[in-house]
Amino acid sequence: MRTDKSDILTWLRNSEDYVSGQQLCERFGVSRTAVWKVINQLKEEGYTIESVSRKGYRLVESPADAYSESEIISRLQTKWAGRTLHFFESTGSTNPDAKRFAEEGAPHGTIVVADRQTAGRGRRGRSWESPAGKSIYFTIVVRPEFEPDKASMITLVVALAVAEAVREETGLSTGIKWPNDVVVNGKKICGILTEMSMTPEMNEIQFLVAGVGVNVNQDSEEDFTPELRGRATSLKMENGRQIDRAALLARILRHFEEDYDLFEKTLDLSGLQERYEALLLGKDNRVRVLDPAGEYTGISRGINGMGELIVEKEDGETVLVYAGEVSVRGLYGYT
Repeated sequence: MRTDKSDILTWLRNSEDYVSGQQLCERFGVSRTAVWKVINQLKEEGYTIESVSRKGYRLVESPADAYSESEIISRLQTKWAGRTLHFFESTGSTNPDAKRFAEEGAPHGTIVVADRQTAGRGRRGRSWESPAGKSIYFTIVVRPEFEPDKASMITLVVALAVAEAVREETGLSTGIKWPNDVVVNGKKICGILTEMSMTPEMNEIQFLVAGVGVNVNQDSEEDFTPELRGRATSLKMENGRQIDRAALLARILRHFEEDYDLFEKTLDLSGLQERYEALLLGKDNRVRVLDPAGEYTGISRGINGMGELIVEKEDGETVLVYAGEVSVRGLYGYT
């Protein structure tokens, strides 16, 4: 839920000139004293706000890596993604929180954001390192009107949104290891966990939650658990500078909203396939498919409109790999 502080910070951030106290009073229906208190509170939180008599207030600078409900809301450029926002300094995991809010009626696009997770997890129950002040952890609730068999494609939509947002925000060259690992320089920087809740009749989707964890400001491999060292990296480690997490999160949400809306028009990846394949690692290279029914190798030929990986086996047979219990690896490494 928005607060006066979020609204006023948003107004200041989006204004190219000074904003008078009277404008803020009239816009938000509050007193001059209330505006003054919010301005002082923002200053105490580290925001540099210039106050000039007869001109009003102007936001000069935000504190380094400000990460709060107000800061994130003030940066949003979306219609529905993130417009209902729950922010936690610390929580067990944002996915269960988002599912709880969804069960209570949270609208399409609701997000849960945490600075720290104490019980973060990835696919197949793996733990996800979730320290405070370093990463982005969020889960978005979507309420699809499509059939359950389309839901797996949302994971690819999220991956594309993250990969393109990271490229824009940091200048780093990102890739996607099918279906949804976002990679920089051969190492993972993002994990995505999508979960679905069905109606009691099991014929419709009640809601879907997509949890995202992005390694942002870890300083070195020592910030990762021993099993992740050598396989994971952070944006700061790759480009040498601290990244504004709120700005990156807002950019991810903007990309996701645009891509999800495109997906909804066709209920396949036809509108996103070209951009996804441009980032797909291992395309036209040999890959190993780790299928419970039997491991095999082949050449990755990209994805089809349903998000399945097209693999040409050594005997010439073409196989469609469905994102589920099957894993795909480069022949000589992770990607």
